[in-house]
Amino acid sequence: MTLDRVARDGLVLLGCGKMGTALLTGWLAAGVPPASVWVIEPNPTDWLRGSGVHMNQGVPPAPAVALLAVKPQMMGAALPALQALGNGVTLFVSIAAGTTIATFEAALGARTPIVRTMPNTPAMVGRGITALCGNAHVTASDMALARDLMAAVGQVVNLDGEHQIDAVTAVSGSGPAYVFHLIETMAAAGEAEGLPADVAMQLARATVCGSGELAFQSFDTAAQLRINVTSPGGTTAAALAVLMDPESGFPALLKRAVKAAADRGRELGK
Repeated sequence: MTLDRVARDGLVLLGCGKMGTALLTGWLAAGVPPASVWVIEPNPTDWLRGSGVHMNQGVPPAPAVALLAVKPQMMGAALPALQALGNGVTLFVSIAAGTTIATFEAALGARTPIVRTMPNTPAMVGRGITALCGNAHVTASDMALARDLMAAVGQVVNLDGEHQIDAVTAVSGSGPAYVFHLIETMAAAGEAEGLPADVAMQLARATVCGSGELAFQSFDTAAQLRINVTSPGGTTAAALAVLMDPESGFPALLKRAVKAAADRGRELGK
């Protein structure tokens, strides 16, 4: 099992905010010993202090993995703490949006094995999805280790290359915000039709959450699940005629929104 490598050689977690905490919780639950984890975090929570990991005590000489979980704007200041581990056996895994593999290679050394990932916030409840890509120095066992680390908080997919990461960011990285906004707008529309605000929000929230769980558990495609709800000439069909309009409905709107997010990701990566 690839996580045995972490237990044996150690793991460094640079940054332990919400996503770092979700990952660490998953690793510990999967059997990684707290004594095999070194965390660098300037503002540790009480939970982190009591977790049994090495807390702001430097790093081991050659850990299996260094996972970079600080915000992109803080990466430049944080990386020097791990620079000595570059060009060696340590696998670097980044969850930072907008920071390219080339940027890490410039900071850590051109021979450093680096996996760039894009997780999303449902990882905080163990239901995330993460996409991964690596540089030329990442071995098959390195990639398997990165997959196992990210699988602690949800599903994992491999990309053909880093050129796809901005599209992933736009669909699944930013995607939870689109869904939360859908809840907001459904509730507001229900309120406009005469429902009390709290009832409209409860209905919208439960509907989106329940539909997501149904999509997760069902073997049907999303299109088939939609069809299952839609009676010809009924109320759902009337709503879908608006939502599926090719010019003003979801297809055109979401295509523009995802493109805007992807374009912004490309700008941040320059």
